[in-house]
Amino acid sequence: MSLEPRAVRGVPELTARVVRASFPKGTLAVRVREALGPLFEDESFAGAFPGRGRPAVSPGALALVSVLQYAEGLTDRQAADQVRARMDWKFLLALELDDPGFDFSVLGDFRARLIGHGLEEKVLDLVLERISGVGLLRAGGRQRTDSTHVLAAVRTLNRMEFVGETLRAALEALSAAAPQWLSALVTADWARRYGARIDSYRFPKGENVRQEWAEQVGRDGFTVLEAAFGPGSPGWLREIPAVQVLRRAWVEQYHRDGEGVHWREGKDLPPGRRRLSSPYDPDARYGVKRGSGWCDYKTHLSETSRIRCPASDHPRGHHGCDGRRHRADRRDPPRPDRTEVTACRARR
Repeated sequence: MSLEPRAVRGVPELTARVVRASFPKGTLAVRVREALGPLFEDESFAGAFPGRGRPAVSPGALALVSVLQYAEGLTDRQAADQVRARMDWKFLLALELDDPGFDFSVLGDFRARLIGHGLEEKVLDLVLERISGVGLLRAGGRQRTDSTHVLAAVRTLNRMEFVGETLRAALEALSAAAPQWLSALVTADWARRYGARIDSYRFPKGENVRQEWAEQVGRDGFTVLEAAFGPGSPGWLREIPAVQVLRRAWVEQYHRDGEGVHWREGKDLPPGRRRLSSPYDPDARYGVKRGSGWCDYKTHLSETSRIRCPASDHPRGHHGCDGRRHRADRRDPPRPDRTEVTACRARR
């Protein structure tokens, strides 16, 4: 596909009249168009398209559809349907009401082109440039950062469950990849210990008995690792992901000396941010925040804000805000551009 830049055009008269009559209070798409105007130009994405070939769908329009698609959580097919069906999207894209839109597969091809040519951040850069240009984003505001958890699609395991399930996952992977090699290694006792999913309610009662069970699992795990990494075994066995996870987990959970295999004490364990917590998701970690624990991820969110303070709210000589709070004069009638508590302090 080749790029044939299209001139920036305004919203067709009929589209604008019908949309404004249908949505007198506006929608997200209408407000974006009215506040920012044409957001993307085709020339901005010229590096992702060759000079010859069949004309491509406007990349500026595809970028705009991609932004709305993300904002509304739509699939490619749903986003393409919205372009055909929704008048406010046609208003944003400056399309005629009878415009047929495009096939949904074009969106995936557009994203692949951006990634392939190193333009994956181009859309964000253009949005930031545009909203900064119209004064909606400024430097020097206040910023707040917080984090929240994102649940992993795995079961939360205690330490004994974790090592047992990690060894069981490795045995399952080896039984599928090299059944004859594994059958020469395991015994009937292994089938009883690792045949079913490892759950704490199946563990033997008593602290000493459980300690022995955990150390037995450790010895079995080292047996598998020594066999897989031994000189007589195929090299590809050690490349199996479950075997790699087993190796890392055993380094974290056990240590060996002249007396045998030992269960690491809490003080000898790696910190939680580095320690595996599930054999099925090596990136998941056990985290704690405000007394709540979970096995998953953390996402960090930052928001910025800048509150405009009317000049009448400050004494003579006020030149800006430094983050301290002062209360607006409550004797004044409320105004739309005034907040009850503003984030600034008059300088004396």
